[in-house]
Amino acid sequence: MGPDIVALPEQTRQDKVPIPLYIALFFLLVCINALVAKFVVFSFEMAPGVSSFYFVVALMVVFALWFGMYGAVAAYLGCYIGAGLLGGIPPDVNLYWSLADFWQVIIPLMAFRYFACDPGQRSRRDLGVLVIFGVVINNVVGATWGSVTLALGGVVPWSEVMPVFYSWLAGNVVVSIVFVPAILYLLTPVIRDHELYIRNYWH
Repeated sequence: MGPDIVALPEQTRQDKVPIPLYIALFFLLVCINALVAKFVVFSFEMAPGVSSFYFVVALMVVFALWFGMYGAVAAYLGCYIGAGLLGGIPPDVNLYWSLADFWQVIIPLMAFRYFACDPGQRSRRDLGVLVIFGVVINNVVGATWGSVTLALGGVVPWSEVMPVFYSWLAGNVVVSIVFVPAILYLLTPVIRDHELYIRNYWH
């Protein structure tokens, strides 16, 4: 064992990752998000672009915690294409309406980076931060933004804002609390060993 065995193999591997590989990862995440968003919106639609069982929000949060801003931006584009464009949201309204999914993933991502939490959920503190910022706060913000901007854009009447809000929030909270902790706990140790795993925001 000579001195050329570096003590930080994870960072070394990550520094050598070609940019095109990150670009390919980004487009893969966009495709996954868009396809799943389209499926759940078409299967469980309760308003234009809105699903009462928006399972893809769990994947979006997980992808952001694993792949940083690549996952967060992919959440926006996946929503724009799968839920908005294919869900009947006018393109101009869709530009700002789809930010709902971005808020829903950037909030837990920022919280995990700020509090230096482990996405693998190895402590009660990690789980607590996930529940507060990745189940409750993010989904309240997303549901508020999504329902209000639908009304502002004339997609739904103002009388439908609260029903859309409550359905959006309830469905996302249930999906998030059931699936996100389990996926993170089971798969993060595997994903973290991969060179594409992001420890900060972009690298």
